[in-house]
Amino acid sequence: MHAYRTHTCGELRKSQVGETVKLSGWLHRRRDHGGVMFIDLRDHYGLTQIVFNPGAPGFETVERLRTESVICLEGQVVARDAGLVNENLDTGEIEVVAGAVDVLSEAAELPLPVFGEPDYPEDIRLKHRYLDLRRETLHKNMILRSKVITSLRNRMVAEGFTEYQTPILTASSPEGARDFLVPSRIHPGEFYALPQAPQQFKQLLMVSGFDRYFQIAPCFRDEDARADRSPGEFYQLDVEMSFVTQEDVFNAIEPVLRGVFEEFADWDGKGRTVPDEPFVHIPFAEAMLKYGSDKPDLRNPIIICDVSDIATREDVTLGVFRKIVDGGGIVRAIPAPATADQPRSFFDKMDAWAKKEMQAPGLGYIRFVDEDGKLTGTGPIAKFFAPEALAALADKAGVKAGDALFFSAGDQTAAVKLAGAARTRIGEELGLIEPGIFRFCWIVDFPMYEWDEDNKKVDFSHNPFSMPQGGMEKLLAADTVEKQLDIKAYQYDIVCNGIELSSGAIRNHRPELMLKAFELAGYGPDVVEEKFGGMLNAFRYGAPPHGGIAPGVDRIVMLLAEVENLRDVILFPMNQQARDLLMGAPSPVDDRQLKELNIRLAPQVKA
Repeated sequence: MHAYRTHTCGELRKSQVGETVKLSGWLHRRRDHGGVMFIDLRDHYGLTQIVFNPGAPGFETVERLRTESVICLEGQVVARDAGLVNENLDTGEIEVVAGAVDVLSEAAELPLPVFGEPDYPEDIRLKHRYLDLRRETLHKNMILRSKVITSLRNRMVAEGFTEYQTPILTASSPEGARDFLVPSRIHPGEFYALPQAPQQFKQLLMVSGFDRYFQIAPCFRDEDARADRSPGEFYQLDVEMSFVTQEDVFNAIEPVLRGVFEEFADWDGKGRTVPDEPFVHIPFAEAMLKYGSDKPDLRNPIIICDVSDIATREDVTLGVFRKIVDGGGIVRAIPAPATADQPRSFFDKMDAWAKKEMQAPGLGYIRFVDEDGKLTGTGPIAKFFAPEALAALADKAGVKAGDALFFSAGDQTAAVKLAGAARTRIGEELGLIEPGIFRFCWIVDFPMYEWDEDNKKVDFSHNPFSMPQGGMEKLLAADTVEKQLDIKAYQYDIVCNGIELSSGAIRNHRPELMLKAFELAGYGPDVVEEKFGGMLNAFRYGAPPHGGIAPGVDRIVMLLAEVENLRDVILFPMNQQARDLLMGAPSPVDDRQLKELNIRLAPQVKA
């Protein structure tokens, strides 16, 4: 017999009744029923109920042990009585009557419990992550993550892609976030950087004559934590393809993501599905209009519309709307279906939310009602709209008697943001979010440039290496700010249930076109040569048209696991202050190490 186990704790079935077995695992839970002691023994694979009869070898030993102690025991498999079968356990039809017990590792008093998974402060959970990971929910999330990565890898290979590894130590690159810098001992005063993404390397692979590349790539960015962004490091399915159009990238990646979500949508038996239909393509401008976001949640049926033209009609006397539109702002209307009969408190709560959470002046509304067969409006601002204007609003917004409209007005950025947030809030408040489904879309036709209000200049809005739609001709014709902001790029995002999984682009592979694109953003050729000279020079020796994408592995697993925080799908995450509480990183280093690296620390400046 094996030294530790003949079976795992999730393996025994009724067919093994009568066998003598050996099991090893953690003492998960202990119960005393009239002198007979029951324990649940747990390992990676599951739970088995163990019975200790009074006087049995090991009874007293196990009775004194704390939970989470590791034990090894021998015993006989017996069938449970019909009324005692546990349908929630794979091993629920049997139990093991214990004989000899060997204590492999005795647990001290626990800083947090494993059984029951009660809420516990995050700092304690992260400091003792090895205990946190023993909890069933978190343990299953990590197994799911591993299976998802295996599935992604297999599906990419089946699609004709080859996996390559790119460097971890590289040069600093301005990709939108701060680099993690690594001092060089051999080259005093110089630094490597950890890659924010393998962007330049994967493009250089295409220039090197490779074709369909992928990698489950670690990426490093020194940025603040969010619920959907882990500080420090994350993983992405990094992809690049040669001789492709935007549609070719979609056609290659869509089956991979669809397949993974179909495979794991119902991994926990909750019945989630993926619609059997192509991922819809939504231009950026349309997404911002209809959904108030470039990451729309298509499970929410509410569609926003622009009513700036109606707000400035002669039969509308609401001066604040007219003033906003005349000043270059906009008015957006957000439908709230079947809310006309909601109490006043519903509307007041929405207005208070807009003021507090969104720092907005407020959220005006009109309730549409039927009075003797005629559509009329009620609410604080309804009186400012003539009947014909109300009818025009209802027609444009697609609402009817019994519905309501909320209004977001202001400069374009603020009004769009509020409208998008209000759409989400209303959908949640009214229970309109379609449950148990994953809805995908591609967001396309992103603007190449945006206005940088702080520096009063045009700058890149997305990936600076993207191919502009219209090519050199479009760039040369962009002799005004308005024309520059009108240029679109072959850039795209893939979004699922309001979560951006990835950005991607068809790359700008022509040196002269790249230099011109950077010139419009205010970067001279000397800057481009200094920052991206390696890639630019490579393009001068023959570069194929190429494009790619990089879906975030952490976010894919987060969606499938139905958790709201990435830390619940990452084995050893940092906290929100980018600290690893388990290993104590970051930490000071001694003077000897600093001297080897030719580094002297500056005095700390007190805040």
